[in-house]
Amino acid sequence: MRALVTGGTSPIGAAICRRLAQDGLHVIIHACASANKADNLAKELCANGKSAETLICDLSDIGATRNALAPVLEGGAPQVIVHNAGTHDDVTMAGMSAEQWFGVLSVSLDGFFAVVQPLLLPLTRTRYGRIIALSSITARLGNRGQVAYGAAKAGLEGAVRSLAREVAGRGITVNAVAPGVIDSPAIAAVMDTAQINAIVPAKRAGQPEEVAALVSFLASDQAGYITGQTIGINGGMA
Repeated sequence: MRALVTGGTSPIGAAICRRLAQDGLHVIIHACASANKADNLAKELCANGKSAETLICDLSDIGATRNALAPVLEGGAPQVIVHNAGTHDDVTMAGMSAEQWFGVLSVSLDGFFAVVQPLLLPLTRTRYGRIIALSSITARLGNRGQVAYGAAKAGLEGAVRSLAREVAGRGITVNAVAPGVIDSPAIAAVMDTAQINAIVPAKRAGQPEEVAALVSFLASDQAGYITGQTIGINGGMA
């Protein structure tokens, strides 16, 4: 089986790619600005006896994404699609520009449509599939300076619930995973240990590998009766 992981070079994305490759899937690592990182990750996986390739495109350009997916579809639709790509541009709404608003939505929310829609009909013909979208605890709790990000992730969860109903009869599940504070350079730049301990009941940041383990389960046969759900992984924050 093959798995397509968008945003496959971020800390969470790379952990998902490694875990799915470990599970025996051929992993298609998507990237946009970080093509070199995607190439290096694919080489790492292949050097360790796994199977991987890269897909480079800008998900905010729906037409370009469709064209980039055409060679992928020559081998049939990937049975596992993980939409992890996303961006944030944190600013309070009073000072937010239209470019900032649409820039965030174009990757997280529009990108879900851009990558899933061209693959959906070929996937339904196989009568098996796993679609997993990475949301965020911000969609549920909100966060100052993340109005656009929260809107994108909440919209993504709504899309997941509706799409799950459309394709459940075809053996395809659609779920969202909503991480809380996950260890990464971006988190380390804005939060220290004391701040993390103050807001996370588990008193620590989560690890990308823990998110990847949840995605791995949702991508497996064992999760065939779970669909239309948003599953939090946040150390008790919500």
